[in-house]
Amino acid sequence: MTPSPTSSLTPSPSGRSAVGRRAVLGAAAAVASVPALGGLATSAAAAPSGRSRSPKALPGGGDLGPNVIVFDPSTPGIQAKLDEVFKKQESAQFGTGRYALLFKPGSYSGLNAQIGFYTSIAGLGLSPDDTTINGDITVDAGWFNGNATQNFWRSAENLAVVPVNGTNRWAVAQAAPFRRMHVRGGLNLAPNGYGWASGGYIADSRIDGQVGPYSQQQWYTRDSAIGGWLNGVWNMVFSGVEGAPGQTFPNPPYTTLNTTPISREKPFLYLNGNEYRVFLPEKRTNARGVTWGNGTPRGTSLPLSQFYVAKPGVTAATLNEALTQGLHLLLTPGIYHLDRPVQVNRANTVVLGLGYATLIPDNGVTALKVADVDGVRLAGFLIDAGPVNSATLLEVGPQGASADHSANPTTVQDVFIRIGGAGPGKATTSMVINSRHTIVDHTWVWRADHGDGVGWETNRADYGVRVNGDDVLATGLFVEHFNKYDVQWFGQRGRTIFFQNEKAYDAPNQAAIQNGSIKGYAAYKVADSVTTHEGWGLGSYCYYNVDPSIVQHHGFAAPNASGVKFHNLLVVSLGGQGQYERVINDTGSPTSGTSTVPSTVVSYP
Repeated sequence: MTPSPTSSLTPSPSGRSAVGRRAVLGAAAAVASVPALGGLATSAAAAPSGRSRSPKALPGGGDLGPNVIVFDPSTPGIQAKLDEVFKKQESAQFGTGRYALLFKPGSYSGLNAQIGFYTSIAGLGLSPDDTTINGDITVDAGWFNGNATQNFWRSAENLAVVPVNGTNRWAVAQAAPFRRMHVRGGLNLAPNGYGWASGGYIADSRIDGQVGPYSQQQWYTRDSAIGGWLNGVWNMVFSGVEGAPGQTFPNPPYTTLNTTPISREKPFLYLNGNEYRVFLPEKRTNARGVTWGNGTPRGTSLPLSQFYVAKPGVTAATLNEALTQGLHLLLTPGIYHLDRPVQVNRANTVVLGLGYATLIPDNGVTALKVADVDGVRLAGFLIDAGPVNSATLLEVGPQGASADHSANPTTVQDVFIRIGGAGPGKATTSMVINSRHTIVDHTWVWRADHGDGVGWETNRADYGVRVNGDDVLATGLFVEHFNKYDVQWFGQRGRTIFFQNEKAYDAPNQAAIQNGSIKGYAAYKVADSVTTHEGWGLGSYCYYNVDPSIVQHHGFAAPNASGVKFHNLLVVSLGGQGQYERVINDTGSPTSGTSTVPSTVVSYP
């Protein structure tokens, strides 16, 4: 495939303009209470189920496996090991390697941890400041000739970084969260040379200096503190961020909410002495700033002995047996084939993946299903569709779920879904949210546009995310390339803060996407039956490279109801490869030409 020329002028360090562009290239390279931890709330809801275990019960805890690499400050050869993993993962976009690099509390000097595909780096303290890297945690794009638009599937969490030159480089695209980090300096989100970039997500982090997105087309920052923000290309969204720029969309394209309505940070592994535990941060309402700034974070904690530590090769039957026993799941790095759904039926269950653990449903099954119960936490794993069509890949709550979970919602965090790319995959609807009050906090649901097993019918996937439950909140929603609707929202009182979308590139002609009398399926469709819905900072892009004459009527569709409100919408034609006639419903100017200038609507209705 050829690059899509999308130009936007953005500041460069020299004061000249840098060009921000979206590249589309084939991938040739391919509870218990917490003893001795003051300040932690405990919760009966997080306690063990009390289920008596049979003599053949599966054990909790245990070794984390060969692809979880743990360092302490006295470990010899840390840099060499980091380099070894990076060499394997730098360009392995659709490879099978999976790694978690974990650093025990302490101070480390002289390191440059370059982070490649399917690699997570994290500290093992309760606070990011417990583990300090005097050096850099780097994502760059040398493997792709300075183009960062395919720097997917990697993460950094729970570390303090003191960059060597004062600024850390984190040039990522989708599915690359930067969580619970403290950068004692600045943060550069662009690749070396300020080439194309398409990201990204920051949460619960403190950046003492300025954040420079440069060529980043879009970004969402939540519940953090920053020393400043340099510029914006198309869509920069902030909620609950101390130091965020003011509301100025569309010029500069900043959407700023003073607080995040509801948030609950992602669970994380840490060490209490020599004991591994999983910390479960508490829910916050109207959140602003980091959770860890004033001493010990608030939440509950579980010992590793309450987790079944899964290894690649384990069967879905064994995972379900562990869940039935009352154990949580810790998925160590690797690939897991499932011949039946993993079924989470117990309230407050945690399913936590390390190093982009990947679930592949075989024979058309659904990978994971959650009952309509309180407080389930799904975090840190990838679901990769199999070659036999699955009706769904992830279901939160069964059809018709109606229980009130407002006090203790289910959270879906850094759970990513892929259809095609690593080989043929198919799914009718990727993610279905039926349970009320669910929080979807950072997901990338992607029908692949490059790699193996890619084609209009080869990796057919009609719908990305379908929300049936009421009172669902999405913070950081990335959904791309589906054959029909990317997002369909049927539940009442839904809210989305930040949405990034590209329509499917590979539609063969106008007829292939015709939606009755409407040209094309909206990227984000609110059902006609909905009376209350709200969205902030939503963008949809088209790049119809097979047939550039295709016209998409609008990016967004919603009922004309007083309770349905949108703020700061944009549509963009990437280099004139297809066009939009409107932004939302019949409102907004059409895109035109090859200039890649967004058409915006500041408020709707």
